[in-house]
Amino acid sequence: MTDPQLVLTGRVQQALGSAFGPEHATEDPLIRPSQFADYQANVALSLAKRLRRAPREVAQAIADHLDTTDVSVEVSGPGFLNLTLRDGWIAEQAGQRLLDERLGVPQPAPQTVIIDYSAPNAAKEMHVGHLRTTIVGDTLARTHEHLGNQVIRQNHLGDWGTPFGMLIEHLLDVGEEEALGRLAAGDGNAFYQEARHKFDTDKEFEERSRRRVPLLQGGDPPTLRLWHEFIEYTKRYFNKVYRTLGVTLTDDDIAGESMYNPMLADVCDELERTGVAEISEGALCVFPPGFTGRDDQPLPLIVRKSDGGYGYATTDLAAIRYRVRDLKADRIMYVVGATQSLHFQMVFAAARMAGWLHDDVKAEHVQIGSVLGSDGKMFKTRSGASVKLTELLDEAVVRAEAVIADRGYDPEARRQIARQVGMGAVKYADLSVSHDSEYVFDFDRMLALTGNTGPYLQYATARIRSIFRNGGIEPESATGPIVLGHPAERALALQLLGFGSVVAAVAQLSEPHRLCNYLFDVAQAFTSFYESCPVLKAEEESVRQSRLALSALTLRVLLRGLDLLGIEVPERM
Repeated sequence: MTDPQLVLTGRVQQALGSAFGPEHATEDPLIRPSQFADYQANVALSLAKRLRRAPREVAQAIADHLDTTDVSVEVSGPGFLNLTLRDGWIAEQAGQRLLDERLGVPQPAPQTVIIDYSAPNAAKEMHVGHLRTTIVGDTLARTHEHLGNQVIRQNHLGDWGTPFGMLIEHLLDVGEEEALGRLAAGDGNAFYQEARHKFDTDKEFEERSRRRVPLLQGGDPPTLRLWHEFIEYTKRYFNKVYRTLGVTLTDDDIAGESMYNPMLADVCDELERTGVAEISEGALCVFPPGFTGRDDQPLPLIVRKSDGGYGYATTDLAAIRYRVRDLKADRIMYVVGATQSLHFQMVFAAARMAGWLHDDVKAEHVQIGSVLGSDGKMFKTRSGASVKLTELLDEAVVRAEAVIADRGYDPEARRQIARQVGMGAVKYADLSVSHDSEYVFDFDRMLALTGNTGPYLQYATARIRSIFRNGGIEPESATGPIVLGHPAERALALQLLGFGSVVAAVAQLSEPHRLCNYLFDVAQAFTSFYESCPVLKAEEESVRQSRLALSALTLRVLLRGLDLLGIEVPERM
């Protein structure tokens, strides 16, 4: 069971080696889907210049040496190779895929993959900006686990530092019970703003807050108790959001800034002792090569401030050292906003200088673009405040319920379906866009039952389930054999064979939108099949069994793919 594109890649590479020598057997054949055949190989055009031969002549030589078992080849245009697979091969592969529990998804040698994502600030409530870091990271975690990797989720909470001095003092002023109740209810932003205002306007409060910070950092028991209460209640709020979104983060995944606090002094000592860091204007700095400021002077990464304090860079370097040395990471992904690009470039460079990141460990910044409003600016409320994530998700469910209100469901079923459709719409709209791109948040587009949307894919699965329900058949009992007669059958079967390589590409490239686009193509192919090829009313029993098998395979691919995206699917819509 192999992806058609991979099969053809191997065949063309073998032909390249036979035609032009083994040194060309590893060339990328540049195989892409084509409107003129199943696939098109464009390698002849790029190779012709190096061989000093006409592209069409090179293409013909490849065609002459190509193993054409189960595939036909035609040279077209200036030197394209049009490749068309035999119907029998596609049908056989689809039948084997139907019997494969993994649907063709490979299982490479397992790695330890650490994914740093979500990372809200314990001093504030979650807003729409946390949506993307949370669901992109969660999809990558699900995908890597499905491939067999050991995934270690890391929720790097902002749960330490100087703001907690003023927050703890404000908690004492307000009263512990009232303050913790507000935090558990998700009123963190207002609580933080009140504390900040007092800090800026009340000298006595500012002095108390500053005195509280060294007590916290020094482990003063009463201060630590209040800090633990503060964190515990804000965690309850975060978990409520995570449950609503349907993401896989738990308290066991929390690895906040506070976790690394005991390591920071040793990190600085090691950097200074090994000569990686040096004192500059009273601060301990690393100067990674290649980074310069506006004045063309080397740009410092400050790991210990001149007043002895530590910053984000220190914590991130401590995290890298811990994740490589203690957690034995093979790959570390930081699902963080694109605005932090320079920071992570410098942190990774400094970690390499220190020997904590080496050739056997890959560290990458999965850059997250902004969510925009209809005006093309950062998504805000009318008053200019950040949009609360809980309010946004609640509105998605309310709007989804309005979309399905006329479908005759009882109130409980309607609420359940609305929750699944609303969350699916929000998550899919985000995941279907390249993670480093901006996108406009638009409920009407997200909840549409047509186009490249979550509800469209959910509806496609519900339509397939209705076929089996109407036929009184369990999808698991549809085993074929698959025989391809109509072009829509062939197109659907060929599309289904690409699932495994798409899932592998999502993990390799950290690009969930590839899976979204693939699932949309599958759903479209099934819609064409459904409209052209009667299933339950097929004239011949063999055709009926074949089409049921194709429908069952489509259902499994859509369900598995949507599950990797973290999207629940209603039984009916």
